[in-house]
Amino acid sequence: MPRYSAIAILMTMIAVLVIGKTLYLMTAKRDYWLKVADRVKKDSVSVKPIRGNILSCDGQLMASSLPEFKLFMDFKALHDAKNDSLWHTKVDSVCMGLNRIFPGKSVVAFKKDLAMGLKKQSRHWPIWSKRVDYNTYIEVKALPIFCLSQNKSGFHVEEYNARKRSYGSLAGRTIGAMFGAKDTARFGLELSYDSILRGSNGIIHRRKVLNRFLNIMDTPPIDGADIVTTIDVGMQDLAERSVIEELKLINGNVGVAIVMEVETGDIKAIVNMEKCVDGKYREIHNHAVSDLLEPGSVFKTASIMTALDDGVVDTSYRVNTGTGIWTMYGREMKDHNWRRGGYGVLTLPQTLMVSSNIGVSRIIDDYYRNNPEKFVQGIYRTGLADNLQIPLVGASPARIRMPKKNERGEWVNWSHTALPWMSIGYETQVPPISTLTFYNAIANNGRMMRPRFVKQVVKNGEVIMDFPPEVMRASICKEKTLREIQTILDHVVSQGLGKKAGSPSFRVAGKTGTAQMSKGAQGYKSGGTNYLLSFAGYFPADAPRYSCIVCIQKSGLPASGGGMSGVVFHNIAEGIMAQSLKLDVVDARDASSILVPDVKAGNILAADYVLSHLGISTNKNWSGSYADGNPVWGKAESKNHNNTVFLVRERIHRSKYVPDVTGMGARDAVYLLESRGVKTTVLGRGKVIQQSLEPGHFIKKGEKITLVLD
Repeated sequence: MPRYSAIAILMTMIAVLVIGKTLYLMTAKRDYWLKVADRVKKDSVSVKPIRGNILSCDGQLMASSLPEFKLFMDFKALHDAKNDSLWHTKVDSVCMGLNRIFPGKSVVAFKKDLAMGLKKQSRHWPIWSKRVDYNTYIEVKALPIFCLSQNKSGFHVEEYNARKRSYGSLAGRTIGAMFGAKDTARFGLELSYDSILRGSNGIIHRRKVLNRFLNIMDTPPIDGADIVTTIDVGMQDLAERSVIEELKLINGNVGVAIVMEVETGDIKAIVNMEKCVDGKYREIHNHAVSDLLEPGSVFKTASIMTALDDGVVDTSYRVNTGTGIWTMYGREMKDHNWRRGGYGVLTLPQTLMVSSNIGVSRIIDDYYRNNPEKFVQGIYRTGLADNLQIPLVGASPARIRMPKKNERGEWVNWSHTALPWMSIGYETQVPPISTLTFYNAIANNGRMMRPRFVKQVVKNGEVIMDFPPEVMRASICKEKTLREIQTILDHVVSQGLGKKAGSPSFRVAGKTGTAQMSKGAQGYKSGGTNYLLSFAGYFPADAPRYSCIVCIQKSGLPASGGGMSGVVFHNIAEGIMAQSLKLDVVDARDASSILVPDVKAGNILAADYVLSHLGISTNKNWSGSYADGNPVWGKAESKNHNNTVFLVRERIHRSKYVPDVTGMGARDAVYLLESRGVKTTVLGRGKVIQQSLEPGHFIKKGEKITLVLD
């Protein structure tokens, strides 16, 4: 029994010691152990999701997130791993490697910088000040020391999601951009749809186990969704090149072009080019949706539409424009040909066809001078002043003021000259996209569509949000008025000042515009005169598919809306129509050329397909279908006087040997060689006349061949 008592007393004493130690740790040592715990755990660490992509109308990537890295060195970890001596041995090699990857910094500078980090025993010393892409990170990771594990080398990175645009600056102001360091949207669709693209942050907590941190997910991040825009990459590129070419030719300051699909209101292309101090053209501002400028003569269509719709005139109405100068309320109104004696008496359609300022302003002033509110109400009815709710920062609706009187019946914001000058596109401020929406409604048989930039929101291949086409106004005028305006706009291009916007292949309808630009308080005549040159219209006129507006701002003369903006419109329209043009291959036959073409060696199955569709018979001793068959290799041996080509099948070397590609075109030769693992370099164009590896040569892994074409 005394033995059991001794054991019981001993265990009681141990228990008291344990409890005492516990109380000691919980009180006296509490702060110390809390600091230790903080070093081995982290709670509520935010995890950023992957930002959604911005896609073109056919699913091509226009903006996406790619990883970027900042490179750091933990010299304390290097020291703890007892690799200091290895560092001193390899530091020269490391610095030379860094200099090769980052030539902007010398080997000596790298060595001095890293020596400073080593001296401070820094745990987070930057190796390079800027972010690098994945390929560069892999190059740095392959250098001596850095190639070791993080615990042994101290080399570590911080990963960021960088926003990249696949097509560079194409539609840059519309697609938008990000503040890289802050990971926040700056402008464009990136900003307007930021909440959809961004997704939701997740939460993890970190625990240190066996000297390594493990990430334990609490709330997983929700990746952002993709947005499908209405932008067509091909049309955007075509419009951008057309605008820049004309701006360079005429030394323009700003060029804007917008292409809209008539039926849906989809914006297929939007260009905003501005001349920079270095003389190059870039997208700096979204002029297409934010420029509140006096539109000039493209506004005359709305003025005449209002008069026709109100029934105060018809298309047979005649107006006297005199000798090109007409005094209206003490101010001279001039037509563009006033130096040549003017147009005299014009019919109403002719006032638009030749863009007569006097003709249009006299018509509107004669019938609305005593009731200008009725005219402005008619303009509002066309939808020109509607708020289009464009999803881009800086977008603004048109500003067309309504006449107002005070209690005594006096005008408070109106003058006698306001109405005639408003009727020809002055005293109003209309952004290009509002003008285009109006012309698009004319093309769409009076239905006014809201401009659409985004069609869908997609995630994991499923549509989670749809933005269908939206009709803003079922009709902007009476049907009779619409038909008359459509006919007049057709004649503006076929017979009037808009001829350069037309095409011999399809009909174009539209209106030119040339306006002097006001310089604010300095007026119109301060220093050199700036002009806004415009052409707005649609094509093909008999079955409209697309509407387009081109606006160019330039300084000084010559300045012509039809001759400059009309040319850009022509190039865009012809380029777009050519993309959808489908011709029969028989149309390639030319009576003035050689009837039987020269046929290269190679895939004679393809040659037979083309020849048969050109109506040229082939004599062959093999069978196969180009649509679903494998290549048949051979050559065209000869041709006779009966327009027959002899296609002869030839045996080629087995897959381990270099084939004879002499006489083949580049496509067939490269396909045949690279399918056998031979890296191919092509020099020249035409047929292969020389190959650096002889036919029958046994192919070794990684072997290269050079083909000379002529």
